[in-house]
Amino acid sequence: MASIALTSSCSLGFGAHRPSLRPRPLKPTVPLSSSLLSRSAENRAFQLKSNAAVAVAARLLSPLRNPASKYGAHRSLAVKAAASAPGTAASPPSEPWQGAAMKPLLASIATGVILWFVPVPTGVSRNAWQLLAIFLATIIGIITQPLPLGAVALLGLGASVFTKTLTFAAAFSAFGDPIPWLIALAFFFARGFIKTGLGNRIAYQFVKLFGSSSLGLGYSLVFSEALLAPAIPSVAARAGGVFLPLVKSLCVACGSNVGDGTENKLGSWLMLTCFQTSAISSAMFLTAMAANPLSANLTFNTIKQTIGWTDWAKAAIVPGLVSLIVVPMLLYVVYPPTVKSSPDAPKLAKERLEKMGPMTANEKIMAGTLLLTVGLWVFGGMLNVDAVTAAILGLSILLTTGVVTWKECLAESVAWDTLTWFAALIAMAGYLNKYGLVAWFSQTVVKFVGGLGLSWQASFGVLVLLYFYSHYFFASGAAHIGAMFTAFLSVASALGTPPFFGAMVLAFFSNLMGGLTHYGIGSAPVFYGAKYVPLAHWWGYGFLVSVVNIIIWLGVGGIWWKAIGLW
Repeated sequence: MASIALTSSCSLGFGAHRPSLRPRPLKPTVPLSSSLLSRSAENRAFQLKSNAAVAVAARLLSPLRNPASKYGAHRSLAVKAAASAPGTAASPPSEPWQGAAMKPLLASIATGVILWFVPVPTGVSRNAWQLLAIFLATIIGIITQPLPLGAVALLGLGASVFTKTLTFAAAFSAFGDPIPWLIALAFFFARGFIKTGLGNRIAYQFVKLFGSSSLGLGYSLVFSEALLAPAIPSVAARAGGVFLPLVKSLCVACGSNVGDGTENKLGSWLMLTCFQTSAISSAMFLTAMAANPLSANLTFNTIKQTIGWTDWAKAAIVPGLVSLIVVPMLLYVVYPPTVKSSPDAPKLAKERLEKMGPMTANEKIMAGTLLLTVGLWVFGGMLNVDAVTAAILGLSILLTTGVVTWKECLAESVAWDTLTWFAALIAMAGYLNKYGLVAWFSQTVVKFVGGLGLSWQASFGVLVLLYFYSHYFFASGAAHIGAMFTAFLSVASALGTPPFFGAMVLAFFSNLMGGLTHYGIGSAPVFYGAKYVPLAHWWGYGFLVSVVNIIIWLGVGGIWWKAIGLW
């Protein structure tokens, strides 16, 4: 029995060694029956030991992934014992799932399927309704992110082609649109800006002048962007080519990086602030956004009145300045940076600048290329050079001189991902308009609001809100203006709204509504693509800022417009 006890004890001791099956030498005085009993007991013990080792190995298999654990060596031997036991085998650990997150994916698909089988409203074509179902399913997927954004958008395009809702050429038509490429080019510029050290040099200059507080640093960027707004008519070029590289360099210089848990130190607040205020500055000047002249042109065609540059700036300057002051402070309160003051930062920035020494050759090339590109953005209208052509010229110089290599451009995965999903949304939103869904929606709204019997002020308020928040379905300000501006202005005028006043307000809001999403205006994919702000925060704070902007522009702006005789 002692033999049984000893054998059992060894097998339960994590299988450290396998005791011999040979019985110990017996004394002559021990009867043969005792020897047989001992041998039989040892056989039973061996069986017990094997079973116990298998059980122990199975129970301890997951901790064996860390061989440095306290009992790692003992457990490793236990697995060997289990593997050698008859009829047993150690299974390798399963690979983690690399595919889509199933719950968000099913939610996205369910949204599309349900809407697909809803009866098509009168006046809407079957193709338009099917495309709406796919578009909304794609938007849900972009919000919940079962896959990266580019992959979700590609699934949406695939569904539209597979169901014959769009042809292949139509589904991928927006990849020839200049705006997604301009945004991608902005990321390549940012790579050169940071790689050469020019971004750090300019960032340290900003910190030296304004860096004693995060709020001061933010306001310096906000008003710098607003000063450039009337000179650079592309908000995507202004945000991506000039301010994204600078903001990223500032974040890095202040120790706020993507992926290491320091995003909220400065970068999250600064990126969101610069994005939201870029939509505000675009609303302040006729030449601050590429689609603003379209609003002016449609106004003339509808009410035969001209919106001049001075008219626009005069009406927008007061509510615009109030928004530029209030919005950064609001975000500073609700989405604050963890580092709010740094009194030693200017001194440290000065020391860093001294250590950097004079500009390198690559910095000078980068600075010259940037000045050339911005110059073409400012004066491109006179030279017949559009924004994306100027950006391609600038990138060509950087590639030719080796300041940025093509391999580095290919490595900018965020740029290619942004190009993919933004082009996909532009294509689907554009064909919703071509298929007549947007026109049907506008007419339905017009009939609904006209039948309420409200005063012109209340009716116009309802129209403005519907116009503003319908931008969730658009990936381009120009597309939204082209599809809905004329219809809403016509109805507002018919209901008693002063026509010129109605046109100006709709024109301003055609810019402000771009702050709702990460695809609603040219600067949105640029700043969102920096990956400092999670998508849920981007949409949530976008809605909050939209409410504040509406209050400011209709409240403060309404008083100002009354004072200048706009209504």
